Parts: sequence; structure tokens; C-alpha cells
Amino acid sequence: MNIKRLIFEGEGVSLDFKKTISSCEKIARTMSSYANNKGGRLLIGVADDGTIKGVKSEDEERYMITKAAHMFCKPALEPTFEEVYVDDKLVLVVTIAESNLKPHYALAEDGKWWVYVRVKDKSILASKIVVDVLKRSSNETGVLIEYSANEKNLLEYLEKSNRITVKEFCELLKLTRKRAQRILVDLILSGVIRIHTTEKEEYYTAV
Repeated sequence: MNIKRLIFEGEGVSLDFKKTISSCEKIARTMSSYANNKGGRLLIGVADDGTIKGVKSEDEERYMITKAAHMFCKPALEPTFEEVYVDDKLVLVVTIAESNLKPHYALAEDGKWWVYVRVKDKSILASKIVVDVLKRSSNETGVLIEYSANEKNLLEYLEKSNRITVKEFCELLKLTRKRAQRILVDLILSGVIRIHTTEKEEYYTAV
């Protein structure tokens, strides 16, 4: 594994640098967001700016990661560890695979369990729609869509305007938020529309 090349590529959707693990809550958030996405790696012993600091206590780092994965993630995660020496400094590489038990929840500082997803190099709180998509995408059953006027109107709107938010969809068709969310989840799972999550907003486009 070429650690220097990974560091050069920088932090992103599937890569995070940690000088050391100081909080089970924070690292559980990152690991669960990887499991809810396509998986990812943590490089322990690497500062945010990419400087290789090395791991001072490998046992302590492994303990914190394992504790976070087992006690602060639900369902529990099973990280894999690899030791890589770079210029005589130890970097602990922690890999979290994509899960087939989505969604995974992380225990936050407020004592509540939340679902996180990965957006660029951050783990952010998942919306109700994303949580429903994760729940239903792990079920093997397909989605049967009956196109009512609501679905047709939405797709016609997207042909003209390219994108829509939940709030705009509710206003457009005078729907309750719950009904609008159900329609959007069905259409996402059937591959008709795509969800876009950013730090500031979430919106939908036609595929």
C-alpha cells in the first residue's frame, strides 16, 4: 500500500487522516458513514495537513477504534487493521468495508443514535429520505412503482427545471412532507431520480 500516494490524493469520500483517536463518538461517526457508503480508510498517525506523525501507542489506537466500532456503532462494525511503516514512522491503516446491513447508526455526544453519510471529506447527518433509502436498499425486494399524477408531474418539472428540493416538491403538488418523502424514496430506489446531498442542502434530479 502506497501511503504517500494516498496522502497526496488527500482526504475525501473514502479517506480520512487522524493524528490520533481522541473520541469514540467522532470516529464512530466517520466509520458508520463509510459503512453506509462504499467503505473507506482511516490513516491513523497522519495529521490533517498530510504530515506523517506516526502512531505513538498502536495498542491504544486499536483499542479506541475497536471500542468505537463495537460499542458506538449499531449494528457493530468490524474494522480491519494494517501496519505500514513510512520513513520509520508507523501508520495504522483502518479499513471499513461497505455494509450490507445499512443503515448503521453512531452514538453521538447527546446520547442519541444518528445515521451519518459521507459527503466529500465530511461525515454529515443523514436526512429522513436518505435513512429510508438505506433501509430499503438493504432489502432484497424490488420497488414496484405505479405512476400517479404526482410522479408524472414531478418528472415533467425536472425535465424543465433540472432539480428540486423536498420543500419545493411539497409546494408544487400541495403534498404533506411525509407523502412527498415516500414518493421520492420510491423513485430513488427505482433508479428514476438521483439524490444529491451537500453540507448545505439536499436536492433531486432526474437520472
